Amino acid sequence: MKFRNLGVAAAGMAFLAVSAFAQITTIEGVVKGQDGKPVDKAEILITRTDIKGTYKTKTDKKGHYLYMGLPMGKYTIDVMVDGKKVDSLNNVSTRPGDPIPVNFDLKANQAEMAAKQAEMAKAVESGQLTKEQERSLTPEQKAAMEKQINDQSERMKKNKELNDAFYAGMEALTAKKYDDAIASFEKAAVADPTQQAIFANLGEAHLKAAEGKTGAEYDTHIAKAMEAYNKSIELKPDDAGAHNNYALALAKAKKFPEMQVELKKAADLDPQNAGKYYYNLGAILVNSGQPEPAGQAFKKAIELTPTYADAYYQYGVTLVGQAKIDSATGKVTPVPGTIEAFQKYLELQPNGQWAQASKEMLTSLGGSVEMKFTDPNAPAKKTKKK
Repeated sequence: MKFRNLGVAAAGMAFLAVSAFAQITTIEGVVKGQDGKPVDKAEILITRTDIKGTYKTKTDKKGHYLYMGLPMGKYTIDVMVDGKKVDSLNNVSTRPGDPIPVNFDLKANQAEMAAKQAEMAKAVESGQLTKEQERSLTPEQKAAMEKQINDQSERMKKNKELNDAFYAGMEALTAKKYDDAIASFEKAAVADPTQQAIFANLGEAHLKAAEGKTGAEYDTHIAKAMEAYNKSIELKPDDAGAHNNYALALAKAKKFPEMQVELKKAADLDPQNAGKYYYNLGAILVNSGQPEPAGQAFKKAIELTPTYADAYYQYGVTLVGQAKIDSATGKVTPVPGTIEAFQKYLELQPNGQWAQASKEMLTSLGGSVEMKFTDPNAPAKKTKKK
């Protein structure tokens, strides 16, 4: 009985010995670079995926690597060159016996990796992994891919909501349905509060909605417009148009010093259109009953854009208000620059929208309208050969 028990014990020991031996395996291979040559000192990172475990080795001058004594299991093998992962193989299952060959040909694998990446990107876009793709991924990679797919799906949903709301706002703005436009732009701003165009158009919608309104309703729309334009500037401080639009809102709120600061910023950011911004300033000042500051703004517009015909006309109009009238004779004596402003407008725009008004002004002020204007459609004169 004792002998039998001893035999059973011996058999058990043999079984344990065989089992222990069977748990050890070896992985080896060769790494070739993009040029087809062996890669020396490439780091081989062997990561066990069924349980925690990480092992490292390096290639020799022949690009060969070998790791003995690996526990049985599933592994991901990464090839690192200069600290960067250049190739990888997932789901490498080990077995007892001869070393398991795992080779890497970076040149040959590049196209395969690009194809796989394209397939993965398509899977993310479509929102579903194929069975083959699922089998090629480790549990961690699969979880990461599923998260990426969910994130992409969420982004696409938000983008659709954003686009639908924004374009609905633009259509409503064009149709002069300003309350609808405001509601759509506000919805778009919730979907993505980083889009400058949303707040720029929201500001315009509030400005338009304020037209015809009075009292608290007017003030609310103007305040909302300023808030929207200010947000658009925060998102894009170098946008001259945003500063110009903000200035228009400030003017309607009768915040003229702040308005002039914003228009100055617009002019500095966009020198080519600086004249237009000062012309806008002049128009706003005229409408607010401040003709003298308006005149200075139109004069500045002329200095910046000497061919700005409308600025000459508006400048002349502001100077007319400064003319002196003799109470006894009724004679009108214009201040210097008035007649010249109307004459310059006619020189630049002989058939413009203010041409007749300029002629009438000149007649009433005693200025000459007999100007020599160049007809742009007239044929060029031939010069005589000497």
